[in-house]
Amino acid sequence: MDQAPAWRSLVDLACSGDAAAFESLVRSRMDSMYRLSLAILGDEADAADAAQQTFVAVWRELPHLRDLDRFDAWLGRIAVNSCRMALRARGRRRIRELPMAELGATDEATLAGAAAARPDAEILRPAIRRLSLDQRAILALHHLEGRPVSEIAETLRVPVGTAKSRLFNARAALARALRQEE
Repeated sequence: MDQAPAWRSLVDLACSGDAAAFESLVRSRMDSMYRLSLAILGDEADAADAAQQTFVAVWRELPHLRDLDRFDAWLGRIAVNSCRMALRARGRRRIRELPMAELGATDEATLAGAAAARPDAEILRPAIRRLSLDQRAILALHHLEGRPVSEIAETLRVPVGTAKSRLFNARAALARALRQEE
């Protein structure tokens, strides 16, 4: 008999109101939600707020989650929506981007490699600023989070073909923006 993954048990317990199980879920996914929010919003404070708002919304809506196996896609959808709300809240205030090395680098070797690639990052940051929130979100979900197109489609509640098309268009928009930065 197959046993359910540990995270699924935590989700199940959290759905029933178990605060300790929910806390474990938050701890296990906070870093990835922060990185996703940072990639979309480009501002540390806004990303921290969006990640926190994501988990507030998750706690509120968790009892209504119908398919526990789709928890990660559901969580991603809430995170993207939290980023949208954060952008609306701050209006058109200028976005301050962080070096790409800070988005996920944690060890010295990774940081050293990122520092060597800094000239590329100097071109990439302004190019990413030119993208829409939806374009940043789909690129972050696929390239930063490593999510497959099928999961992105589920997260965004669109058909797989639409997700592929949006990813293609976001990459093309980034390529155009990079050409403008050179």
